[in-house]
Amino acid sequence: MSPPAFPLARNPAGPAPLRRPGSVRRTSSIETTWPEGFGKPMLMQGRARDLLTPADGGAPTVLAEDHFTILASPTREILSIEVSPDRPHAQGLVGVRAGGASRMALNEIMAEERVRGTPLFLLLDDFAGASLVAGWVWSRWIPDWSERARASGLQSTSGRRGKMEGVCTGFAPGSSALEPDGAGEMKNQNCMPVPSMVHPDDPLGWHELRVQDGVGKRRARRVDVWREGDALAVDIGFQDSGTSPAGGDRIAIHEYMVKARAEGDPMILTELSADPRILPFAECPGAPAHAQRMVGTRISDMRAAVLDTLPGILGCTHLNDVLRSMAEAPILAKHLG
Repeated sequence: MSPPAFPLARNPAGPAPLRRPGSVRRTSSIETTWPEGFGKPMLMQGRARDLLTPADGGAPTVLAEDHFTILASPTREILSIEVSPDRPHAQGLVGVRAGGASRMALNEIMAEERVRGTPLFLLLDDFAGASLVAGWVWSRWIPDWSERARASGLQSTSGRRGKMEGVCTGFAPGSSALEPDGAGEMKNQNCMPVPSMVHPDDPLGWHELRVQDGVGKRRARRVDVWREGDALAVDIGFQDSGTSPAGGDRIAIHEYMVKARAEGDPMILTELSADPRILPFAECPGAPAHAQRMVGTRISDMRAAVLDTLPGILGCTHLNDVLRSMAEAPILAKHLG
């Protein structure tokens, strides 16, 4: 039995909303390039910033800003890492491969960053997902990229050694996203040109985003947090995009908008809506309905709870990443007074 199909998600969100007075905005980006070319190590440059916008309309204040530079092998193993401001213990991540192993190592080696909810922890946690999707951009530049990868002996690190059946909602058994052998269908993925995420009337709403020349991939997210009485409101934007050989607008393969509300002490998720704007397959938009299972969760527990509650075909790998990023919302809200 085939999973339900939906109209393809083809509705780019456009620029970020204007910052609200009395809010904290966290923005992050991981930009990936391949200095030595296709099939070689990828250079990943991450940047994240927390910005407080005062309720009285005063000038915004940068609360924290972190950067990393990671050189990762084609199999997503960390070959080298530099962090700014420096945390020497981050060198313990060298040799770790992206995925469950990297997140386990991150929780142990960078435990203080997790407890403090720093921008660096978000970036490092996102290394797994960003490195997983990064290679997609080559499909925009090399028509036979997947065949070339197989011919060169590169083994897919997606799913279960390249087999995607059952990995997520989009790859549920019977999905149009699957090849007969269970691998992902790579040639007919839906993607869309997208405008800049920077609002023309709010250039400070994003940290500086690098202009990528040639083959380049970017994962970007925005998390806005503000108070509504005793409740906490959260608004998130998420996008995976890449450059196009034709130039002009970037091309996005994933884009979500998520709104949430948490109340009480501890803060419990009471409302959640996930709006898929761009997704690769017709089955993918079924994931947001499953996300409602997270309502009732302690919001600070979201990083672990999402993985437990939305495994396999109940979740979308990328929507799960969006939902997990809500875990630090209570920490960001402390800056609101």
